[in-house]
Amino acid sequence: MSTTPAAPNAATRPLDALATLVVIGLCLSWGFNQVSVKLAIHDIPPLTQATVRSLVAGVIVWAWMWFRGLPLFARDGTLWPGILCGVCFGLEFVMIYQGLNYTTASRAILFIYLAPFFVVLGSRWVVPADTFSRQQWFGLLLSFVGMLVAFGAPTPAVDARQVIGDIMMVAAAFFWGMTTLLIKGTAIRHVSSEKAMMYQLAGSVPLLAVGALIAGEHMSLNPAPSALAIAAVAYQALYVVPVTFVIWFALIVRYSAGRLSAFTFLTPLFGVAAGYFVLGDPLTPSFLLAVALVTVGLILVNRAR
Repeated sequence: MSTTPAAPNAATRPLDALATLVVIGLCLSWGFNQVSVKLAIHDIPPLTQATVRSLVAGVIVWAWMWFRGLPLFARDGTLWPGILCGVCFGLEFVMIYQGLNYTTASRAILFIYLAPFFVVLGSRWVVPADTFSRQQWFGLLLSFVGMLVAFGAPTPAVDARQVIGDIMMVAAAFFWGMTTLLIKGTAIRHVSSEKAMMYQLAGSVPLLAVGALIAGEHMSLNPAPSALAIAAVAYQALYVVPVTFVIWFALIVRYSAGRLSAFTFLTPLFGVAAGYFVLGDPLTPSFLLAVALVTVGLILVNRAR
């Protein structure tokens, strides 16, 4: 799925039925991606996973572009915003994986999913036509409340390390939002979503590799990683990055970035459900309430103005 120049109403276009189904499918895939990282983490450290998946996905996306004859090195005014986009993409995952060493997973999820708020706020300057109404802001806040119900409101940090981890997660949310806004509000929106992905992969690989070195990650080859760990990383490298991310960037060009970003609140809920089915994690009664709040919030965000 490749991008075309955005239509005049693409800045504020609500999601149609097909786009809604597609983005829900993407969030479901990303929910299972969270589980895949957990499945592989004992054999393959997190930043090493991210580096490998970006390298492999980069080869796949490049091969797909070559097969389809999509230009990669054409002078189209996207070099500098593309480089910045790649840096933001890489820093997002460095902040996430390193931040988890300092703060808890539940706190991390809540702070990471401040990203839609950064997108909506940034759209006031980057895509002024995509300003949210009061109803949409209420829907966005309602979806976030659903996250609080599912994972619990964060208590005050207990020590300096936890504060550092929380700040790193907020930074990850900021970089995630910046990536979305750069794709929506710069010349990147006029090129294929595959090229937008290549910018991010090329920019993120060195950052992730350096992050893995600084973190002192090492992977033992004796014994070799388990088949399950390899399959989990393959899921990320062969499907999540080269397929779902490319589709996501194509959607950002075609529809309202703010409305799309709100749907990402579904991802951690799908992650909880995937943990239940794959890892046997428990489901609490509050989870159903959280799903209801997020769903109502998304309806309010995407209703016609």
